Amino acid sequence: MDETVKAPEDCATMLEVRAGVDAVDRALMRLIATRFGYMDAAARIKPERSAVRDEPRKAQVIANARRSAAAAGVPEDVAAGLWDWLVEASIAYEFEVFDRKR
Repeated sequence: MDETVKAPEDCATMLEVRAGVDAVDRALMRLIATRFGYMDAAARIKPERSAVRDEPRKAQVIANARRSAAAAGVPEDVAAGLWDWLVEASIAYEFEVFDRKR
């Protein structure tokens, strides 16, 4: 992260807090772009459209998010909800890519 951004516990003003949040958001967007790159790869690799939605894998990803959240001190239900949305958005995107490439 940007060296000029303070750690949350070192922030003394809302400007510092907002700078930190903005830096985290930029980092998250880079990670989301990488994740969607993997959705591009999945759409390219999967032989059948029916393979795009994989409910057991979705459940595994959300369970992983819950465990990671617990380890990081983040509310598990919040993380699970975010990941449920992220996985559904990823599946929708993968369907679009799959259909466009066929």
